[in-house]
Amino acid sequence: MQKMIDLRSDTVTKPTPEMLAAMMKADVGDDVYGEDPTVNKLEDTVAALLGKEAGLFTPSGTMANQIAINTQTRHGDAILAEEDSHVFLYEAGAAAAQSGVQFDLIPFTENFSDAAIDARIKPEWMHYASTRLLVVENSHNRGSGRVLAPTDLRRIQNRGRHHGLALHCDGARLWNAAIALKCRERDLAEGFDTISVCFSKGLGAPVGSVLVGTKEQIGRARKVRKRWGGAMRQSGYLAAGALYALNHNRDRLADDHRRVKMLFDGIKELELSGYPVGTELPEIWTNIIYFKVPHGDQVAEALKSEGILVNHLGHGKLRAVTHMHIDDNDIGTTILALRRIVRG
Repeated sequence: MQKMIDLRSDTVTKPTPEMLAAMMKADVGDDVYGEDPTVNKLEDTVAALLGKEAGLFTPSGTMANQIAINTQTRHGDAILAEEDSHVFLYEAGAAAAQSGVQFDLIPFTENFSDAAIDARIKPEWMHYASTRLLVVENSHNRGSGRVLAPTDLRRIQNRGRHHGLALHCDGARLWNAAIALKCRERDLAEGFDTISVCFSKGLGAPVGSVLVGTKEQIGRARKVRKRWGGAMRQSGYLAAGALYALNHNRDRLADDHRRVKMLFDGIKELELSGYPVGTELPEIWTNIIYFKVPHGDQVAEALKSEGILVNHLGHGKLRAVTHMHIDDNDIGTTILALRRIVRG
């Protein structure tokens, strides 16, 4: 049977036999009682890795992000985030529905400049939703996986603190950002009150994220997780997959980045040949690429007919994401297919 080349997202990965074996052998207990040793080990390991006091295992990155929002805001507050941020666009309106807060969005092109932050701060006044929290996504879904370096983060954090804001990092792909920047994850986590990281994207685990922060913050977060139905029992089977991913699959992310650059180069060759194919940015950061073609919906369907899946986001924009199930041959096949389809 022909292999399906699935470039829709790095969330489509499945556990390897080695990961499944680690999950089946996990030492488990009742996590609600704090008695699951594998969950405890995962939470402590991630907290130490990111330089924080404590961690909380959650079923999803959305839950981790929304718990962070809920525990650091009040009903009627406002949050600063970039446009197209996951917490705003892809979490089903949870911030409004569950925490009663609204977003003030910073244009992606402004890169959290001091002026952009200052312009959107709402002080305590009876007419305003007062700004309480700043959320930074690193790496970002948009902009071909744009990353923010420690120097950028310190500046953003300092501006946020100047306005008295709490700081959360949506680090679902923080592992990718660290690989791209050749730095430690804790260098990217430093200065944030809370950080969420995900294991079911590039790291290849089937389930799970961890939220880290102070012991007090995570104590409050644990209660919110319970309230929202996220308290699990023998969840060490899931945590074992995340631990395996953490210990075995981080370094290989560099291969995903290399392969998306191969795809980028193939797309640029088409563009230089006179075909109207364009990428969103002149450089690729991590494992995500956006590009535009005429009749993008038809191109996506044509690729699908050849066993290649990409996401069509409307207006001709396509997204492709490399991951552990994609190899060099898959990228070559995709470039050749795209060349035939676009030229046709």
